[in-house]
Amino acid sequence: SEFILLGLTSSWPLSVCFLIVFLLAYVAIIGGNLLIVFTVTFDSYLQSTPMYFLLGNLSFLDMCISTITTPQMVIDFLREKKTVSLWGCMAQMFFLHFLGGSEMTLLIVMAVDRYIAICRPLRYSIIMNRRVLLGSVLLSWAVGFVHTMSQMVFMVALPFCGPNVVDNIFCDLPLVLKLACSETYVLELLVIADSGFLSFLCFVLLLISYTVILVTVRRQSAGGLSKALSTLSAHITVVTLFFGPCIFIYAWPFNNFSVDKFLSVFYSVITPLLNPIIYTLRNREMKSAMSRLRAQHIRK
Repeated sequence: SEFILLGLTSSWPLSVCFLIVFLLAYVAIIGGNLLIVFTVTFDSYLQSTPMYFLLGNLSFLDMCISTITTPQMVIDFLREKKTVSLWGCMAQMFFLHFLGGSEMTLLIVMAVDRYIAICRPLRYSIIMNRRVLLGSVLLSWAVGFVHTMSQMVFMVALPFCGPNVVDNIFCDLPLVLKLACSETYVLELLVIADSGFLSFLCFVLLLISYTVILVTVRRQSAGGLSKALSTLSAHITVVTLFFGPCIFIYAWPFNNFSVDKFLSVFYSVITPLLNPIIYTLRNREMKSAMSRLRAQHIRK
């Protein structure tokens, strides 16, 4: 009826330290990503620019992913026995893979957007119109739903009658699957193919697409290469931060790696925290939009 989470540490002093660090990180995640969503929503220029429309959706997904795991993790630092109910665990896995699959698809859409903007600038506004953008966002949510349902529909039917200890900070498919009281070999292969191989394939395709963009720009204009590198560096950083831990966790999900729980922290806390920093501190247009909104608010 419940699972026991081992968390990051059993030491009380370390738990207090982690509690403060992750509580501050969560506040920063919500504040930073809300700032991006607010700026994109209320600044007319950013709202009409496809890249920032997609960025606002990315920030929303980051907030949701962190909210699924971080508050529970912060509360668990105060508890000696860290438990989660069976259906609470299932819900956590469902939404984690739902939102993760959606973000994976959205990052691919953002790469396509950059390709069209850099390599087909004259047709950019025609191709990336409002209907295409809304359709892309809805597609990302649909892909995320199919991604999680293709795995969770089998998970909820498994019997759990033996060990119930999960050596992680939250419930995740590979660790919970190992606790089932039935043969799970086929389902293990499904998780590897659905989460591990798919993450690796998307990551490779994204890197290839960025390489194609840079090669195309270099052939067209040597001076445009530095501008393209500046634009794409933020995207490449975000893609690496998102897909790196996913590939490591899900490509070899049924081997015992002690580093897995720290990669889980990276995936659920560090990446959502770094994304606003990458897209605001390094982005001139985003900083200008924030200044405009602040000036408007002060005048009112």
